[in-house]
Amino acid sequence: MLVFWKERFVLLSVPKTGTQAYVHALAPRASMVITDPPELKHAPLYRYNRFFRPMFEKLGAESMDVVAVIREPIDWLGSWFRYRQRDALNGKPTSTRGVSFEEFVLASCEDAPPAFANVGSQARFTEPRPNGTSVSHFFQYENQKAFRSFLESRLGDLPLVPDMNVSPKLSLSLSQQAQKEVKEKRRADFELWHSIR
Repeated sequence: MLVFWKERFVLLSVPKTGTQAYVHALAPRASMVITDPPELKHAPLYRYNRFFRPMFEKLGAESMDVVAVIREPIDWLGSWFRYRQRDALNGKPTSTRGVSFEEFVLASCEDAPPAFANVGSQARFTEPRPNGTSVSHFFQYENQKAFRSFLESRLGDLPLVPDMNVSPKLSLSLSQQAQKEVKEKRRADFELWHSIR
């Protein structure tokens, strides 16, 4: 998570949406860079609302914009699947070695997903809070131009943003039935992604 105090906005680090590259590039410009622990680095909106928002308001920032990047849901699941193929997870419950992409996707749709498919939800990550705290600006991962344009409007010229944490290339295919099921079970994620203009 990045906090830009003077510019009055916070960039949430939604997992598997490329925000780590922006954290790396923009850290010198940020007022706060949250890199550890992972629960705060990848703080969802509810955690931001509980821990960060009250502190910022006490310090005089009552209108911090909250920014989030959202990835097309099947592509997002594909990134998780590829990331969990890495050697460091081999033999661990979170590894996707020996599991097909379709098995992974269907397992991620279960009410209690197994460890290898327990990846959460982008819609839940950014779900508005009862007190009115919500994401002010959403951007599609696939439209980096719009996201960069927003950042430039708030920060001025941006440094080069490197490719980081790129998962290995794998063939990812789903049957029509699996596509239908994931779109039904993860409807909120698809609705959120489609709602971003």
